[in-house]
Amino acid sequence: MSKTTIANTTETLAKIKETINQKNVELLHLQFVDIEGILKHVTVTVEQLEDVVEGKMMFDGSSIKGFSPINKSDLYLQPDLTTFAVLPWTEEPGYSEARFLCSVTNPDGTLFEGDTRNVLKKTVERVADKGYTISVGPELEFFLFKNDDNGYATQELGDKAGYFEPQPHDLGERVRLEIYRALKAMGFTIEASHHEVAEGQHEINFKYADALTAADLSTTYKWVVKTVAKKFGYHATFMPKPVFGINGSGMHVNMSFFKGNENAFFDPSDELQLSKQAYHFIAGVLENVKNFVAVTNPLVNSYKRLVPGYEAPVYLAWSASNRSALIRIPAKKGLATRVELRCPDPSSNPYLTFSVIASAGLDGIEKELEAPAPVNEDIFHMTEEERAFRGIENLPGSLEEAVKELEAGEIGAKTLGEHVYNEYVAMKKAEWDSYRIAISSWEIENYHSKF
Repeated sequence: MSKTTIANTTETLAKIKETINQKNVELLHLQFVDIEGILKHVTVTVEQLEDVVEGKMMFDGSSIKGFSPINKSDLYLQPDLTTFAVLPWTEEPGYSEARFLCSVTNPDGTLFEGDTRNVLKKTVERVADKGYTISVGPELEFFLFKNDDNGYATQELGDKAGYFEPQPHDLGERVRLEIYRALKAMGFTIEASHHEVAEGQHEINFKYADALTAADLSTTYKWVVKTVAKKFGYHATFMPKPVFGINGSGMHVNMSFFKGNENAFFDPSDELQLSKQAYHFIAGVLENVKNFVAVTNPLVNSYKRLVPGYEAPVYLAWSASNRSALIRIPAKKGLATRVELRCPDPSSNPYLTFSVIASAGLDGIEKELEAPAPVNEDIFHMTEEERAFRGIENLPGSLEEAVKELEAGEIGAKTLGEHVYNEYVAMKKAEWDSYRIAISSWEIENYHSKF
C-alpha cells in the first residue's frame, strides 16, 4: 500500500469516526451481495469498528448462494470505507445506524473469486491495463404495488398515472420524494425523478460514476427504494415484467471509457462525434451481447419483457438517435459522450452486468472490430422479412436460449471467472428447469375445464 493510499485511508477513517460521534451511531451493517446481486448484511456494534476496518469480521460462506462449499466456508468482509453512510431512516435523538459495502476475502486476505464485486474489480483492472477508466450511468425503473394489512405485496398497482404525470394522478410522488431525501442524505447526486410510462411505474436517476461506484450505488438504490416504499405501505419491485400488457422495467446502462480526464469515445471531427474507440466498443457489444444477455437479463421473467414484435429492445442494431435499436448514442457529446445499452433490466446483478458490457466493449477495441452501419429507421414497425433482409437479429427469446448462448460464447467465462461462471450457469439451468416443469395459472385457465 502506497503512502498516499495509507494517508487517504487514515483521513477517511478519521472522518468516519467524526460522523459516528456526531450522529451517535451505535450499529454498523456490513453489506455485500450474493451471486444474484441480492443484498446481505451482518450487524455489529460500533465498538468493533477497528476490527471491521481491518477485515476481521468472519461469516459462513456456505450459507450464501453461489459462494463456498461447506468445507471451505470461512470468509471475511473487507469494508470499502468510501461507502460508509448513516441510514437516515434510523436517525432519532441520540441514536442512528450506518453501513459499509464490503468486498469478500479469503482467510489469507486475498479477494474471494465468488464475490461479484471482486469480479467487477478485476474487469476495471483489465480495462485500466489498456489505459482506460470506465464511467457508468444506470437508469433503474421500478413498480410500486400496494401491501396488504399484514405488510405483504398484493397485485394492486400503486396508481393509474402515466408518463410524467404529477399528483393527484401520481400517488407515488410522495414516496419518490422520501426516497430522494434518503438517497441524498446517503451521498447520492439525484438528477431526475418522475412517473414512468406504465401505471405504478417510477424512475429516479442518479449521477454517473466510475464502474465500481455505480454498481455500489445501484445496489444501495434498490435497497433504499424498497425500504422507503414499505414505510408508505407499498412494495417496490425491480421485477422486469410484473404486469402483463403494460411496459416492463429496464435498466438502461450508459457507458463510456475515459483516458485521464478525456472521454475516449468523443471525436469532434467525426460526423457523429464518435471516436474510433467508440465504434469498436459498439461493435464489441453487438458481437457479444447474445453471449452475455443471460447476465444482463437473468430471469425467466426477463424474457417476458424482451419479446420481438413489441416495442422491446431486442434488435441487434445501433443508432445515434433511434430508440428502437438495442444500442443508442444519446445526443449529449463532449465529456457526456456515451453508449447506451437498452436491454439490461434492474433484476440483474449490477456488478456482473457492468462487467460483461465493459468486457465486451473492450474486446471490440482490442480486436478493432468494425461497427455495422447504424439503423435509423423504426425497427419496431419493420416486418420480420424487412429485418431479415437488413440482417437485424434478435436477442435470445428465453432464459434457456440465453444460457445456451452464454455457454457457447467466451465472454462469460472470460469475464466472470471460473467460480462465478460455473455457479451462475448451474443456478440459471436449475431456475429454467423449475419453471419448465411448473404448472402455470394460464394452463389451468385454458386447459383445466376444457379437457
